[in-house]
Amino acid sequence: MTRQQHFGWFLARGFGPQGWGHPYLDWNWRWTEPELYQQSVRELERAGFDLLIIEDAPSLGNAATIDLRIRQAFGGPKHDPLLLAPYLFAATQHIGIAPTVNPAAYLPYTAARQFASLQHLSGHRLGLNVVTDTGSARHFGDSAPLGHDAAYDRAEEWLAGIRDLWRSWNPGALIADPAVGRYADGSLLRTVQYRGKYFSFDGPLNAIPFTEGEPAIVSPGGSGRGLGFAGANSDVQLALAPLDTESVRAYRARIHAAALEEGRTPSDITILFAIQPVLVGSAAEADRLVAESANPDDAAVLQIAEKQSSDLETDLTAQDFDTPLDLAIFGEHVSRGSINRLLGGYDPETTPLRQLLARQARLGRLTDGSGFVGTADEFADLVERLGDDADNDGILLWGDLHPVTVHRLLDDLVPILRRRGILRTEFGGGGIHGNLQDF
Repeated sequence: MTRQQHFGWFLARGFGPQGWGHPYLDWNWRWTEPELYQQSVRELERAGFDLLIIEDAPSLGNAATIDLRIRQAFGGPKHDPLLLAPYLFAATQHIGIAPTVNPAAYLPYTAARQFASLQHLSGHRLGLNVVTDTGSARHFGDSAPLGHDAAYDRAEEWLAGIRDLWRSWNPGALIADPAVGRYADGSLLRTVQYRGKYFSFDGPLNAIPFTEGEPAIVSPGGSGRGLGFAGANSDVQLALAPLDTESVRAYRARIHAAALEEGRTPSDITILFAIQPVLVGSAAEADRLVAESANPDDAAVLQIAEKQSSDLETDLTAQDFDTPLDLAIFGEHVSRGSINRLLGGYDPETTPLRQLLARQARLGRLTDGSGFVGTADEFADLVERLGDDADNDGILLWGDLHPVTVHRLLDDLVPILRRRGILRTEFGGGGIHGNLQDF
């Protein structure tokens, strides 16, 4: 029997210049104004998507790579996605919105209060994509960035403190009964005195408790520490892995084991595998695109190098493309997962950088598992197979949030997925948690 799955959209450019570098920029949407995002998110909700996750990075990076990050708007400019969220909530009724938040940028009491306010104002549709970016440490008064695992330790402490504040109103504290003339019972508020390694603050929080659950926690990260954080804390895991049955099953098993170790159940976490397919009208067109990409020219390789330099906050364009890459050029703050994706399983000591970059420029076909170029039917075949054979929870599509991007990807795909029983046709209510638990 076909397995129904959850669908989300990852706004990969964040609250930044949507459409930059594409011809549809000439539709003249203004990326700094809400209408572009509101129009797009309405279409995602109509399509039956459970949530939108908005990428963010509060820093333009180090001085050596700022130009690389902003030259083609790979890493900036960006506005704060938390402030975009209310406009998206106002335009929709069901879809969850999960802006990216960095524990280094928000003091726990302020964060708990702001997030609680948005959770109430949105009808319990707020998610929080908690990231552990450490490259922005200097912007927040830290003299040096934390190491990879220490950043996760801080994020875990931050989230625990916020949850303590959210839960500082014990059951029965909120009365709100005009007949007895009593709004709340202060004796039932729990005093919070949080003293941790990274944060110290007192409560209780002056925001009232939630009726349909706390904001949903989303997390990326494929390291052992990242998977441990997800197992302990997350409602949604943003997963990156090869999309074959064995790899998906193996990844899911690691997340489920981490959840069980923390006293949770596998069903507590919805695992969404991120993918950016290239959907075309025919198999012949897909074959043509793949063939054209087989031998990328110098311009294509340089473009990949610039994008990777932005993602890795390390200037790859200054390296000799025809020699192996020295991994010592990457600072401690650079994601190990991002480095591994660049290497793609190749030996860094013997593989020229040009080969690593050219590999990322090449496209592959959905039908043989070499890539993600294909027709909407072929992509639906993959999604259906992962659901039926690997018990996959769902898919996170990846790209700009622009009406052209959304329609180009979904116009043919949504009807096919619905006819196969994979994509929902209606929402059950209950906010973001309701979306994740409807099936």
